[in-house]
This record gives sequence, C-alpha cells and structure tokens, in this order.
Amino acid sequence: MLAFIPGWMTAQTFDFDLTKAQPVYNEQDGYGYDLLPAPDAKSAAPFYFSVRVPDGNYRVRITLGGKKNGNTTVRAEGRRLMMDHIVTPKKKDTQTVEFVVNKRSPLIEGDKRVKIKDREKGYLAWDDRLTLEFNGPQPAVKSIHIERADQVPTIYLCGNSTVVDQNYEPWASWGQMITRWFGPEVAVSNHAESGLTARTFIGSFRLDKILQTLKPGDYVFVEFGHNDEKEKRPGDGAWYHYQYQLKIFVDQVRAKGADIVFLTPTQRRAFEDDHATLKNTHGDFPAAMKMVAERERVPLIDLNQMTKVLFETLGYEDSKRALVHYPANTFPGQDKPLADNTHFNPYGAYEVAKCVVMGMKQLNLPLVQYLRPEWQDFNPAQPDEWATFQWAPSPMTENLKPDGN
Repeated sequence: MLAFIPGWMTAQTFDFDLTKAQPVYNEQDGYGYDLLPAPDAKSAAPFYFSVRVPDGNYRVRITLGGKKNGNTTVRAEGRRLMMDHIVTPKKKDTQTVEFVVNKRSPLIEGDKRVKIKDREKGYLAWDDRLTLEFNGPQPAVKSIHIERADQVPTIYLCGNSTVVDQNYEPWASWGQMITRWFGPEVAVSNHAESGLTARTFIGSFRLDKILQTLKPGDYVFVEFGHNDEKEKRPGDGAWYHYQYQLKIFVDQVRAKGADIVFLTPTQRRAFEDDHATLKNTHGDFPAAMKMVAERERVPLIDLNQMTKVLFETLGYEDSKRALVHYPANTFPGQDKPLADNTHFNPYGAYEVAKCVVMGMKQLNLPLVQYLRPEWQDFNPAQPDEWATFQWAPSPMTENLKPDGN
C-alpha cells in the first residue's frame, strides 16, 4: 500500500509493499504494475512497476528476498542497469539495494518542449512516470521506497545512438550501463538520442532541457561525431561547424557553474583488409574535438582510442559479440540476420561503459568517489569474456536499427 495520503502527486516519499496486492498501473491511482501483467507468486517472469512523479532525481531503495530463491536484476526507465544478479536465498536475510533514478518529461517551461522524434514518444525516459524493471532468473522483490534526491550531483549525457538509453533488445549503449557502477550519491540523466549531431541535439532543445536543472557540481558529458561527419551543408565539417557546436556546449554549461567532459566518438567495427587493425572511419572529428578540449581546457576521455583497443583485442570475429550481430530468428519477428557494426549489444555496451568509467578515473574526476565498492578497474586490452557475460533480456525487442550509423 502507499504510505502517503491524497495529494500524493506532490509527495516526496513513496512506499510500496510488494508482498501485498498492488494495482495495475492506471491514471487514477498513478502507480502499479506496468507494461506486463502483474507477477504471479509462483512465476519467475520479469515485471515492471511504475509511479507517476514530477521531473527530478529520486533515490530508490529496494528490499530483495522472500519465500523463494531470488536472483534479481534491477533496471530503471529505458533499461538503465542499476543492479544485477542479486542472489537472495529463500527465507534468509533480505538484501537492500539503493540508487538514484533521474526522471524527466519533454516539458521545459511554458509551451517550450523538447522536440522528440516520433519513435521516442514510446520511450519510458520521456513519459510522466518513474518505471522500474525487475528481471533475472528469479526476481524476488519485497518492497520499494522512493524519495526525492534533488541535491545529488547529476551526470547529464549528450550524444547519439552509442550513448542513448536504448529501449529495446538487442540494442544497448554505454549511457545505460554506467549507472551500474555508481552508488546512491549520484544521478545519471541520459538525454542522448539515436541519429543526433551536436547541432540537432541543440536544435531540438535538449541542451535547453539540461540547462533548466543544471547546477554547480553537475557534469555534462558530450560525445558526438558519428552523425556530424555526414552533415553536408555549407561550412559543415570537423574544423569549423563541429568545433563551433562544441564551443556552445562549453559556454552554456560553464555559465551554469557546472563541469563539462568531452568523449571522442566510439569506433565502428571496420577492419582493414588484414582483419587485425581498425580503419579510421571518423576522419578529423576526434582530432577536432581534442583541439577544442585543449583550447578550452575541457577534460577529455579518448573513447575512440579505447574502443579501438577493445575491438582489436577481441579480434575480427569476436568483436561481433560486442555489436548487434545475430542470426535470423534470434528474436521474435526477426526473419533476417542482424549485422550492425556501429551499435552495441548489452555485452559491448557494458564493456564500453567500463572504458568511460576508467576515463573518469584517469581524469581524477571527483565523481569517482561514488563508485560502488565492487567496481574493479578495467583495461580494454583485457576485456571481460563475452562467453561468460550474463544479461537478463528485457521482454521488449525491436528489429529496427536505431537512427544513425
């Protein structure tokens, strides 16, 4: 039941006891099981739970365990990985996990709204509710506590399909994986979207949305290049237009007293004829970003170089294991093979997220003090074994390739 009284939409704290009956989500109640049927007591199926809340950061505390053996993975909003493989033996002590979820809507102020794409209108990241996904071999959830957490530092992510919260299997990005490694002292707000350039990100008011709540102590991470290199208007290119747009990010973020970090674009899986080394498919764009970073004294994570090492270490064949390469009929309705050399699958996104965290550590960003105790330093020249990587697939799948390449 809810631990608050009518007028709850302005409440700051919510409590749900999942050992008791809860409604299916409806507009009148504003909370309940969502997207899939309510879980059966004997079922091991994944389920979703949502609560309608205003935009902001929310600290979520979940108690796991119960009458059955549990193995629970927790994700939030658009498949942001929060905690994974939490094992709770039946009738033993419970485990409590805690993290912060950023919830947002397209509204900025007045009639001004983010110009989201048609395909984004069904994204969980843009609706009016905070949604939690409980997955794994045997999800076991006793209770959910949610409270406002507006003062925690927030990492805002700006980018394209390699960064965005990909809503559907088998697509994934590093932006929805780095949440796994941060404790409840920091929030991640992912504003990236597939197909965007630095210019179209700004033009669709996504930077304006960030600036609405950006405060000192927050960070804005910026990774563009994949789609910018395909813009062909007069003045476009790495050395003028791209750098000009990056300077807008720098000036606007610093005007709010926040910090900015650049990330060079991730590599495509494009090997030379020797099948040993990667081609440079990004032209001058990584160098152009580095030039702005040096001139403006912006900390930079060279994700381009780190993913080059990662893909070359995995090799020509096994690097496919990090991207959306699947034979026909792997997923429902997928009658043709998927062979995408740009977009990550969950394993690849997980590895690239570790690269980003290592970049943060190498820069000595204050945020690294909030890494979870189980974090272990990562070397892209020694990636995790893809064959032993465990991922509990979400029920939602899509065969349509994300925008951009």
